[in-house]
Amino acid sequence: MSLRIVGCGWLSLFNRCICRMPYSTTVRRIIISLIAMMSLLSSLANADTFNPALYEQIMMLPAKIGNEIIQLETTVYKPEGKGPFPLLIMNHGKALGNPHLQGRDRAVVISSEFIKRGYAVVIPMRKGFSKSSGNYVETACDMKRNGQLQADDLQAALSYLITQDWVDKNRIVVAGQSYGGLATIALGARAFPGVKGLINFAGGLRIHGGSCPWQSSLVNAFAEFGKHSAIPSLWFYGANDSHFTPELATKMHQAYVEAGGNAKLVAFGPFKKDAHTMSGSWDGIHIWWPETEQFLQHIGMPTDSITASTENVTLHQPDSDATIAEIATTKDTDATGN
Repeated sequence: MSLRIVGCGWLSLFNRCICRMPYSTTVRRIIISLIAMMSLLSSLANADTFNPALYEQIMMLPAKIGNEIIQLETTVYKPEGKGPFPLLIMNHGKALGNPHLQGRDRAVVISSEFIKRGYAVVIPMRKGFSKSSGNYVETACDMKRNGQLQADDLQAALSYLITQDWVDKNRIVVAGQSYGGLATIALGARAFPGVKGLINFAGGLRIHGGSCPWQSSLVNAFAEFGKHSAIPSLWFYGANDSHFTPELATKMHQAYVEAGGNAKLVAFGPFKKDAHTMSGSWDGIHIWWPETEQFLQHIGMPTDSITASTENVTLHQPDSDATIAEIATTKDTDATGN
């Protein structure tokens, strides 16, 4: 006899429906377990780790930072085809504690929106973070210097990436969240060739404890970066951000613009329990994507959706007789900034 569950409705009704059927207790338990498993698999299919539109590759990107070759643990996504693709390089924040214990950032929400529009997305863990080599360096209350140190890593990563034939070196967008946002704006002051726009999701660095006047240092840092940047930027800060108040966000933006920077501030309202997490939530897309779409169109970057695939990502690897240092030395562009 075939089993028909028509009319039982959603999972909340399954138990009641099954219990009314003329089956033994064991059979009913098996049926209920199978239905629960199907429901779980369905929900997992919508979770970020099961997004079929993305193919994820992890590689150690050789980045020449000063006189060192640092291996940056990097997540790469790209759409179907050989490219070259417009590039989004997304930059992570900083969790409390040892940076080497911080997990690899996947930026699945932001990546999914860009990759389905034809972008390759690259997310490097900066020096000393996660499995990247080297040690993280922080210069206490000097926020300008902190931003510049992180921008060194981004510039080195970009210098390597533009040597890849699947990257369109003339169509690059740089984005970052929290500390990654500060690094993004710092990089913008260097006028890296091909970078068309910057996106700052709640950018900054908060110092916990002590007597550091980190808020005023942030304002001064953004003013300094604004003096040297002509790249258009888009900024997102929410009303209930646990790190940066609306007043501080306004001051940072005002300092940047008055110094000569080109930035639009999107001051959105409260978001869930903490607006600082907005860019990492699927529920935040309706806040940032419409503004981002207009921004990308304004700077001449693509916004039309395409069909994404799970094609593998192939990065150029050093020849068998070549060292990482030789590859980086011959292919890196000038790493100096303003």
